[in-house]
Order: sequence, then C-alpha cells, then structure tokens
Amino acid sequence: MLKASIFLSNNKPMRLSLSISSILLGFMHVAAQDAPKPYGALPSERQLRWHEMEMYCLIHYTPTTFQDKEWGFGDADPKIFNPSWFDANQIAQAAASAGFKGLISVAKHHDGFCLWPTKTTDYNISQSPWKDGKGDMVKEFMEASHNWGMAFGTYLSAWDRNDLRYGTPAYTDAYREQLTELMSNYGTLFTSWHDGANGGDGYYGGRNEKRIIDPVTYYEWEEKTWPIIRRLQPWAVIFSDVGPDMRWVGNEHGHAAETSWATITPRGKDGLKPMPGASTDPSNLPTGDRHGKYWIPAECDVPQRPGWFYHANQDNQVKTPNQLFDIYLKSVGRGANMNLGLAPMPEGVLHPNDVKSLAYFGRKVKETFSHNLTKDAVATSSSLRGDNPEFALENLFDDDRYSYYAPEDGVLTPEIEVVLAGEKEFDIIRLKENIKLGQRLDSIVVEIGNKDKWEYLASATSTGANRLIKLDRPVKAQKLKIKLYAPVGPTLSDFALFKEFDEQFSFDNPLTAKSKGDFSLLSKFQSLSESIHLVKSNSLVLQLTEPISSLGYLPRQGGNKEGMIKRYEIYQSNDANNWQKITDGEFANIQSNPIEQIVDFNQKVSTQYLKIVARDLSEITFAEVNIYQ
Repeated sequence: MLKASIFLSNNKPMRLSLSISSILLGFMHVAAQDAPKPYGALPSERQLRWHEMEMYCLIHYTPTTFQDKEWGFGDADPKIFNPSWFDANQIAQAAASAGFKGLISVAKHHDGFCLWPTKTTDYNISQSPWKDGKGDMVKEFMEASHNWGMAFGTYLSAWDRNDLRYGTPAYTDAYREQLTELMSNYGTLFTSWHDGANGGDGYYGGRNEKRIIDPVTYYEWEEKTWPIIRRLQPWAVIFSDVGPDMRWVGNEHGHAAETSWATITPRGKDGLKPMPGASTDPSNLPTGDRHGKYWIPAECDVPQRPGWFYHANQDNQVKTPNQLFDIYLKSVGRGANMNLGLAPMPEGVLHPNDVKSLAYFGRKVKETFSHNLTKDAVATSSSLRGDNPEFALENLFDDDRYSYYAPEDGVLTPEIEVVLAGEKEFDIIRLKENIKLGQRLDSIVVEIGNKDKWEYLASATSTGANRLIKLDRPVKAQKLKIKLYAPVGPTLSDFALFKEFDEQFSFDNPLTAKSKGDFSLLSKFQSLSESIHLVKSNSLVLQLTEPISSLGYLPRQGGNKEGMIKRYEIYQSNDANNWQKITDGEFANIQSNPIEQIVDFNQKVSTQYLKIVARDLSEITFAEVNIYQ
C-alpha cells in the first residue's frame, strides 16, 4: 500500500517505476561485472610456479674447489677430485633450514668436468677416485634435495675449457647430449640453468689457446637446444642472460633495481630473441621494461661468500643473516627470485660458518613474516567492483596470492583505507598483484592516519609478484591509506605489515683477518673517482718494505668494466730492472663479481719491488691494491 501511495502522490506511476527498475538494473550490472581483462605480457604456468618458490640455492663444487680457484682452466687432473667426507644431505639440510625451496647442482662448470658419468666426454666423475669412479654426484644432490622437501635443478655450462671440440659443431652436438642426459635421468626438474659465459682462454685438450664463438648462433638455442628442455622437462624454467623464462639481473650482488618490471624487451643485435648473448645492451636487465614484449622476470644470483667457489681465506667473509635478509628484501622484495650460491669445502660439506648463517637467516625470515599485523583489519575503498566476493577487499588479507581486490571498470586510481585491530608497530610493508592478469600497477603510495589528517609514509613503483618496502625506522599506526595508480584497473592481492625480527648473531670461531702491509705504489695513476684509478700502462709496480704472503687487487667499482685485470703475471725484483716471474693466473668472473681478488703466495715473498702485469690490456684500472703480511 505504501508503494502504491507513493506512486499516486507523484502522479507519475510509470516514470517512477522505470526509474526504480533502472536503479535495480544498475546494481545488478555492478554486482555482475566480469573479472578484469589480462594486461600486457603474462607469465606462463611454469613461471607462476617459479615466482611462488621465491628462493633457491646454486651449488658450485668441481675440481676447481680443490685448486682454490674461482674458475677452472680445464686442465685439472680428475684424480684431485676426491672429497673425504662428501655429504649432500648436510648441504641440503643447511639450505632447507634457511627456507630455500630448491637446489641447483652445477653439473658442469666452465672447466668442463661433469659431476655425473656422462657418455659424452671422459672428463667426468667416473675418472676420479671418489667412490672408485662409480659415483654420481648429481644424483646424490637430487636425492638430498628431495629428502629435505626441496625441488631440484641443474646448471650446465655452455662453455667448456677442457673439450678439444669446443668451437666446432661436434661440441654443440655433445653439449645437447649432455643436456638430454640431465633432463632424462634426474626426476622432475624445476630449472635448467645456463650461464652467459661463452668462449675465451682455455685448456681445450692441451691446446692452451683462446677460442671465440658467437653465443647467439653457435649453440642454436631456439632451433635445437631449448626444445630438448621443453620436451623432456616441460615444467622446468630456463635461465639465461635474457630468458626465455627468467633473466639475469645484471649483477652478482643479489639486488634487483628499485624499479624492476617482470616484463622486458631484450636489446639484441639480431632482433627480440631471448637467449644467452642476445642482449648486447644489458642496461635494462636490472629494471626490465614497462610494457616489455616478454614476461621474463629477474633472478638475483649472489654467492654466500665473496666468491662462488670455496676459498679458505674467505671463511670470515660469509654473509651474515642480516646481510642475507637485506638481499632478500632487494630481490624477492622487488618481484624477483633470490638464488644464493653455496660453496662446499674440499671435504665435501659446508663450513660451519655457512651453516650457522643459513640457519639464523631462515629463522629471521620465518619470525618476521609469520606475524602479519593486518590480522583482523577492516578495509574500505572509494571503489568496489559490486558485491562479488571474487573482487572483495577481504581478499587483501587472506594470504592467497591470486585472490584479489579490483575496483569497478574505469577506476584507475582507487584508494583503500585500512583500520588495524589496534595500534601496531611495523617497519615492512608487503604488497602483491595477481600477476595472472599481468603487471598492472605503475606505483603505490601508503599514508598513515594521524588524528584528522593523512601523512605520507612510503611509496614504490613496480609491484608485481611481491613488493617489500622497508621503512627507515619502525612506525606505529592504526589507520593506513593505500593509493593505487595504474593504466588499467589494478588487481591487488595482498597488503600486509610486519616488524623485522632481530637477534644477536656471531660466528663461533671468527678468524683473524689478514693484516695489511705498507708499500709505495710507484706507477703513476690518475684518480677518476674515489674508487676508480687509471694507470696508462699494462703494469703496476709496488715498492715493499717487508716480506708479504698475499697480494690483493680490488677492481674499479660502479659498473664500467674497462681496464679490469683478468689475466695476470706477477714478478719480483731487487733493483726494478731485472725481473723474475713468481706466478701467473686469472681473476675469474671479475667483471660480473668485482670483489677483491687475493693472490696467495706459497711462501713469504721477500723482495724490494713487485710488479703486476696485465695480459691483453694497455691500461689498467683499480679501486685498491693491497699487500698482506
């Protein structure tokens, strides 16, 4: 009756009826809005699984370990590879204690030695004394990974400094046979990892020469190599410089750029082909490209020690739990994955310092992210996508990375207000997008409510699979506002707050650091900056005042690689005229990992002058030169 009287009082029953119908239809339209359409390049199912892993480890253990080198030359006798106490489970347990989800065995590094009994070359583990030549270390790493609940993957160096065939078609045929063996005999693999190092000085069956190949065409990646992996291990993500599934972040510090898009358009000399060597301009590897053609997110690889292989003089330089956590924030926390390099000792196990640091790091991550301070929070927004629970604000707090909030169509800058269950103290903000629909957010701004006004707290650009914002100091708040900015409707799947867990940590048996000695640098140099000095010569001459045991060379810092010493010779003299050679070698991987390289002499060197000669260089750059007593 009331409804009828309203109609009559307006004297326009039909028009009012239509108006009410239109309103009801409008509500029904809002409630029934479809899911937002995908935007830009999208991840494959195998890439989604990779994103969900977040962290895994890479194990470097070959004859190079027994030579105390960073890269093997390919000339080591297989008989030196004879660990006295190899225990893959000890290594896997240490990685699992840190929360890593997978292990990658370096089945063959650049030295060419294969850790499994391959049929493709005699330079393999069957020629070593370990287990009387009947062992298979790749298999033992696989079994240990599974024992500790982790996935398993393999690394197969394309460069082989031992193989006489390297540089010919016969080698690439053998390389693909090696890949087929690894893809066929070690269960389900989560990754096939391919280093970008290709060609250069090597043993090559005793030829001791330099061989240069075209890394794009020589291996026939797209035509013959990648298809092996796709056919035999369809769920394995492929790593190389620029894809096809994930890319190198462009450094070995473990840091993605502050803005790091999961999408990229490789800057290759022969088009847009994601493969090793295709990116002749690596400048966009850390950042990716907004609206890039391919979904190829960054992987941040970093060794737990300064080098990838074990060196006893680095036992006191193992990264601490806090240093590892900082890497976690700048890799996983920037939408990438963290790949930590583990280096077993010659005995075949990890050093106690490495094990302890891993365990404390794992506890730090667990304790930090187990206490989500947005529990029981209530959220409201300026724009809702109807009353469909598929797009509701509650999805921000359910710990499901693919459930999400989305605003109504056409709203590109929605705001979300969050009221916590009481005032909370936090210093880490976590946000995630539902990346099944693409990387949509350009940026976000977070504010906190202070009485009757909002104050800026933090902001970020790329979000993607995971974004962790670490505040300079803890703050207390109960009300927060999230401002989203995107070219299409955003799909935010997670908003969480945490307080970093901290505890006292120290190594049980810290080593005494080497004592630096005094010397005079006689070579004239020009200082381009505090960390870049230029010598317009291929040698550095030092005048010593006391016997020394080691020489240290820290290359220039800042990204430019010009003038870095790779191959060196060291001479001694008492008159600076007549020189006697002491040793020679290489500062391996120095361009990608520009840490201090230490040359340890077998005995104390007592001389008045020392000279470092750089082979294949006309000018030398350095950040520091040090001598150690």
